[in-house]
Amino acid sequence: MSPSALPSQASVVVIGGGVMGCSTLYHLAKQGVSDAVLIERNKLTSGTTWHSAAQVRALRSSRNLTELIRYSISLYSQLEEETGQATGWINKGSLSIATNEDRVIHTRRQEALAHLFGLTADWITPGEAKERWPLMNADDVLGAVFSPEDGRVSPSDLCAALVKGARSHGGQIFEDTGVTGILTKGGKVVGVETTAGTIRCDAVAVCSGLWSRKTAGLGGVGAPVWPCEHFYLLTKPVEGISGNMPTLSDHDSHLYIRDDSGGLLIGCFEPMGKAISPDELGEGFAFQLLPEDWDHFEPMMMNALHRLPVLETAEVKTLLNGPESFTPDSSFMLGEAAETAGLFLGCGMNSMGVASGGGAGMALAHCIVHGHTPTDLHEADPKRYPECYNSVEALTARAPEVLGKHYEITYPGRSYTSARNLRTAPLEAKWRAENAHFAQVYGWERPLYFGKTQEPHLTFGRPDWFEQVGREVRQAHVAAAIFDQSSFGKIDVEGPDAEAFLNRVCANTMSRTPGRAIYTGMLNERGGFESDLTALRISEEHYRLYVGTAAIRRDVSWLQRHLKDGERVRLGDKTESFAVIGLMGPEAARVASDVGAGALRDLKFFRHCEAEIAGKTVRGVRLSYVGEPGWELTCAASDASEIYDALYEAGARPSGTLAQTAMRIEKRFLSYGHDLDTDVTPLEAGLDFAVDWSKDFIGKTALEKRRDEGVKSSMVSIVLDDEQAVPLGNEPIYLGSDIIGQTTSAAFGYRVGKPVALGFVKADRLSEAQDAPVRIDIARTLFEGTLSLKPAFSG
Repeated sequence: MSPSALPSQASVVVIGGGVMGCSTLYHLAKQGVSDAVLIERNKLTSGTTWHSAAQVRALRSSRNLTELIRYSISLYSQLEEETGQATGWINKGSLSIATNEDRVIHTRRQEALAHLFGLTADWITPGEAKERWPLMNADDVLGAVFSPEDGRVSPSDLCAALVKGARSHGGQIFEDTGVTGILTKGGKVVGVETTAGTIRCDAVAVCSGLWSRKTAGLGGVGAPVWPCEHFYLLTKPVEGISGNMPTLSDHDSHLYIRDDSGGLLIGCFEPMGKAISPDELGEGFAFQLLPEDWDHFEPMMMNALHRLPVLETAEVKTLLNGPESFTPDSSFMLGEAAETAGLFLGCGMNSMGVASGGGAGMALAHCIVHGHTPTDLHEADPKRYPECYNSVEALTARAPEVLGKHYEITYPGRSYTSARNLRTAPLEAKWRAENAHFAQVYGWERPLYFGKTQEPHLTFGRPDWFEQVGREVRQAHVAAAIFDQSSFGKIDVEGPDAEAFLNRVCANTMSRTPGRAIYTGMLNERGGFESDLTALRISEEHYRLYVGTAAIRRDVSWLQRHLKDGERVRLGDKTESFAVIGLMGPEAARVASDVGAGALRDLKFFRHCEAEIAGKTVRGVRLSYVGEPGWELTCAASDASEIYDALYEAGARPSGTLAQTAMRIEKRFLSYGHDLDTDVTPLEAGLDFAVDWSKDFIGKTALEKRRDEGVKSSMVSIVLDDEQAVPLGNEPIYLGSDIIGQTTSAAFGYRVGKPVALGFVKADRLSEAQDAPVRIDIARTLFEGTLSLKPAFSG
């Protein structure tokens, strides 16, 4: 029952009464925000939550995402004791079967990951799998992983328990109250307009599910979320089902299966979903369902009949079709938006809202209260999306494919095929002429390798492009290669206070003379990396920062929010104005001379100057991300083609991103999002050489404390003995029978002739690990290697 009168003031307004909104309100109240308000335009759980199949499977792609769901499991099992309201939590585990060799590898990689994250996961035989699911046809099953910690919950009961807990700590809920506007002033949230009046507030959490894109838009924020139809079949009671059973996952058939009231629930993530517009659903869509579509479901039904022969005689109760929301990359959005301070997003759950909701609501509440998530969740940061992903055209094309890839094998090199060519890079026409194979990064089409003759066959073994990438590495190692780095973000920081401002937000000293380049991190108050970047000081009042491709919105936002009142600094995103061409290799100096840019040859490392190529101005900086001599050349985007032609004419040839990645891993050059994140400090990463301890900067106090106490892990390189091993990153590192660390990046090292991985190992095992072979667990096969604190390639 809603309170009678809407308050005129609240610290936080949560918009949306599904599991994410209810969890966020509950955790805000538990964290001391006693005046938080939840607004729901219909009734609690309406929209998506009420019809969720509500599976809760703990294992995710990263430790921190996994811990969110482990938190959910703990919360769901304890809420009844706290509130007196049952949640319907049933802990019977999950069973994931494999019916082809690649799925076996995929599943065993997940098993290894589970062990790394401290989860119980056991590989079992087809016979043992059938014992756990007697109704299953196991004739084509090669094996399975059983995960006993998983389960399921009643979504409506769960929300009732969360709401009861929130109310007991002061939280208020208003149903049948629609949001008509989000008020902002000076780029910050100040209130919410509703059908029942206006609430002044300091923060808004958009947890409105299917309608989150529209709701966020009221506050000037892009939230690329789009609904798709989602199907599951319910049968009447079936002989052979008594009590509860593990959730059965048959991902090769695109199916999940569980018992339901003595019958069966069979859901699917079919290879290509069906998008539906929120406008088509309508403002009043609450507890309705979409029409049955047996033609669309029929291929999945045939798969289900194969897996469960009992279905041939089972009576169908209904084919449920309910909408769920998806994002362009299948990860949800959790955190503060770039465009509007105080507007937080908790949406786009990609059919994992109930599983993630407990932990995600906790993390969102923590972010609102403390200004950051409890652990690094860069995969969920809303600032990871460029604006081009938020168009109706891009979303309606991508969302069905995202749904379809939900159960797909995650081969290395897998990419989306829809909503491509959203942004045009300065040299894209050149790369297409070189038959580049592209991957989409932040909307850009980035060339992975060249000379493609056909679509590659994806595999967990050596990929089709192995030899070509080797040739491109050799081009940079023995001759001169051209790398396209134009998609990297470029931020101009200008003004009389630019130096003082950057010295405050950067760990390294920025008090260098014009003409110098500086490698530095921007750290948070906990000492972790918010970004790592290279800065060029162009003049006394002008710096240019080069940041990661997907980091531009996050980094601009970070800089903007750390400007002090009256600070004379101007920030400008110049990413699309400039191209960056890497000219690397022992022949780079000759090429530079041949094209009339001989001045570059006189530069010392981490120095830059202007030169001319093909009559066009470039700014060359002497540094390298691949461990070969050369320069990164910045030029006007419109001049890039002519400059490329001149370099090509002089003998340089293009090398792609895969070659660059292999070379940077050999050189132990770290990459944000792989090796660095907001939990990692320069001390663990071995990057404390880029810290100026003599000045004050954000994060210094925490960094000094960690330095004095000692780090718990350290970054290492591992060279594997077996040339045929294919590490990918995110694998356990063993010393004897103990897991002592985790790989973060991996590739074949063409210059050393062996696979190379980077990773973190426990500091208290480091000395021992340097004196004995370590092993990397690749799909439960252990590959021996040598660990070192130095780069694998030292040339």
